[in-house]
Amino acid sequence: MSFLILVRHGQSVWNLEKRFTGWVDVDLTKKGETEAEKAGQLIKLEKININHYFSSLQLRANNTLKIIQKVLNDEKSFTKSWQLNERHYGSLTGLNKIEMAKKLGEDKVIEFRRSWDAKPDPLNKDNPYHPSNIKTYKELLKDEIPDTESLKDTYNRVIEYYEREIKNKLINENVLISAHGNSIRALCKCLFKLDNKQISNLEIPTGNPLLIKFNEKSDIINCKYLDKERANDLLVF
Repeated sequence: MSFLILVRHGQSVWNLEKRFTGWVDVDLTKKGETEAEKAGQLIKLEKININHYFSSLQLRANNTLKIIQKVLNDEKSFTKSWQLNERHYGSLTGLNKIEMAKKLGEDKVIEFRRSWDAKPDPLNKDNPYHPSNIKTYKELLKDEIPDTESLKDTYNRVIEYYEREIKNKLINENVLISAHGNSIRALCKCLFKLDNKQISNLEIPTGNPLLIKFNEKSDIINCKYLDKERANDLLVF
């Protein structure tokens, strides 16, 4: 038996400002820090020994994980990977979601945010929000840095990494991943065999750990959000 815990980072500065964030490396708000601390407390109550920690390269996910580890009194090193980064929102990056809904129409913005294979126009490489101009990604190869992504693109990189680096660790060991709304949506699509309509409707709450229990055959036998007041019914068994 083993456990996988998925945690979307706590509220970020751009979550609060309702901006398309993607690969821009913004930090947590005070509320986000509080959400991360509560996540740690909820995980602690489960009394699960976590063997491996993973996160994206992004500050908001890293700091969420550090806060959780502090609460757990388990500050072992964790693995960072760009493949667990948030989806890149292309030319929408930095723009206000409400303003763009007024400009493009709410249906179009929902399509960009939730559909499986639609992607915004590429972000110009001269834009300061382009990942190639952000210090966090200076070590990445050029072909690892996207100009825009669909959820399908995000799914492909997340699941390739999960299959290669994480899945085998879930044999009699426990893993916690601190990541982002769309990278966790990608994992959920794979793990729960969600179709494209289901994944379009799936919303991942910030700072609410999703605890997934596997049997000896690596089959999911149970899952639950630890903060029951903000549970998502789609994943409740």
